[in-house]
Amino acid sequence: MSLFGLGSRNQKTFRPKKNAPSGSKGAQLQKHIDATLGSGNLREAVRLPPGEDINEWLAVNTVDFFNQVNILYGTLTEFCTPNNCPTMTAGPKYDTQSLSQILFIIFRAELGVVHVISRPGVVKLGERRGDKEKRERDGYEYRWADGVTVKKPIEVSAPKYVEYLMDWIEAQLDDEAIFPQRLGAPFPPNFGDVVKTIFKRLFRVYAHIYHSHFQKIVSLKEEAHLNTCFKHFVLFAWEFRLIDKGELAPLSDLVDSILQL
Repeated sequence: MSLFGLGSRNQKTFRPKKNAPSGSKGAQLQKHIDATLGSGNLREAVRLPPGEDINEWLAVNTVDFFNQVNILYGTLTEFCTPNNCPTMTAGPKYDTQSLSQILFIIFRAELGVVHVISRPGVVKLGERRGDKEKRERDGYEYRWADGVTVKKPIEVSAPKYVEYLMDWIEAQLDDEAIFPQRLGAPFPPNFGDVVKTIFKRLFRVYAHIYHSHFQKIVSLKEEAHLNTCFKHFVLFAWEFRLIDKGELAPLSDLVDSILQL
């Protein structure tokens, strides 16, 4: 899929692109997604089509958002290294500029209006590290745990965290007991919870990209693609309540501005 030109300049991906579930209604729903995205109305594009099953809709869009993050992060793999990003952060610690000096451009495609908003400040989520100034300086740090092979969260570099994260998501997408391939096969009772975890983790990649690599994205002239993909992601997650508000805190001002457009 090409979202407003995404991938037209750089087809490098972090891993092979995933296809919509072939035996389900995935291919049909993917065509609907492409058609509605082509209209430029992202709010309309995220809505459940009349008469469609919500789990089928969540499934095909989850694959689509995985592919979008895959392409976006793929443009940064030579820059997001253990040296440059020794921990998985979403804050100013590794930025070369103050967050307040960086501007985001959000394209309101449906009205042809460009909105510019300040990059948000960040406070530490979870364990308090000390005074507010220190939390704002350090930002957020994510540690990896999947609850199965890694039960106690471990500190790893950003590229290793993203590798673990994408491996975990890919394993869920490939598991037919979770994402059925056969038409009419039932979705598991916990399907919604799995999708929420996937979206929560994909958001962390966006948060890291914005806070640690936005200047590189600008130099690659990919900021419009990043912003449009993130807007699409936020609108979909908000439509189906897939991410808790607290998890969005590293990009809260940006998220709020998207939702208010």
